[in-house]
Amino acid sequence: MKYELIDVLKDNDIATVMLNRAEVHNAMNERLIKEITTCFKELANDEKTKVIVLTGKGESFCAGADLNWMKSMVMYSKEENIRDSRLLLDMYDTIYNCPKPVIGKINGHAFGGGVGLIAVCDINIATIGSKFAFSEVKLGIIPSVISTYVVRRIGLSNMKRLFITGERFNSQYAKEIGLIDFITEKDDFNSTVERYAEQLKSSSPKAIKEIKNLVNNYKKMDIEKYKEFTVEKISELRVSEEGQEGMNAFLEKRRPKWER
Repeated sequence: MKYELIDVLKDNDIATVMLNRAEVHNAMNERLIKEITTCFKELANDEKTKVIVLTGKGESFCAGADLNWMKSMVMYSKEENIRDSRLLLDMYDTIYNCPKPVIGKINGHAFGGGVGLIAVCDINIATIGSKFAFSEVKLGIIPSVISTYVVRRIGLSNMKRLFITGERFNSQYAKEIGLIDFITEKDDFNSTVERYAEQLKSSSPKAIKEIKNLVNNYKKMDIEKYKEFTVEKISELRVSEEGQEGMNAFLEKRRPKWER
C-alpha cells in the first residue's frame, strides 16, 4: 500500500516506519493516525518482516497532535470526539499488540501523543538531548488515551506527577523512569538500533509473540489464573515446531532455522 504521510523502508527482514511530516515536527492528524494503524496491521501479517523500527523524519520524533487538527476539534460534538479518540486508541493498541518486536528509534523531541507512540514500543533508543513532555494539561485537557500504555512504562506515581505538571524532561530522566531503554550519541544512533534489530532477529519469532502475550496476560489475569496460564504456555511451546527446533539446535550446537 502507498502512504502519503509515512515512509516504509524495508531492508531484508527489517521494516522501518518513518513519520514523514518533518515540516510540522511529525505532528499527528487523522490521516497519519490511520496510515500508521494500517501499516502496522499489514506488517503484523507480513511473514518476511521480523523487526519493525518506528521513527520520525527530521529533527523531531513526534510533536503530538497537529495544530490544525486540534482547531477542528474545538467545534466537534462529544460523539465526534469519541470517534477521533477511538481512532487514536486503535493506533496505539495496534502497535502495542503487534506480534513483531517494535523498536522506537527516537530521533528527537516528543510531546503529548508522541510520547504515547514511545510507550507502545518494545525497546526505545533515543539520542542525547531529546526532550519530552505530557503537555496536554497546559491546554486544559488530559493525556487520557495514552495513559493505559504510559503507566505500563513509567509507573503510576511518575505518570501522575508528569501528567499534572506538564513539565519537560530530558532523555536521561526518561531513561531513569523507564520510558527510554537506551541513550546514544547521534554518531552511534543508527548502529545501536541496528545492533538491537540484529539481536531480535536471532530470537524465535513465535517466542517473541508469546512473550508479548505473556506480559499482556499478566496485566489482565488474576495471579492464580496467570500461574496456571504460564504452566500451560511453556508446556505448549516446548512441543511446538519452533520450540523443538530451538532446543535441538542448542543441543546440536548449530543455529536454529529462523536465524538462517
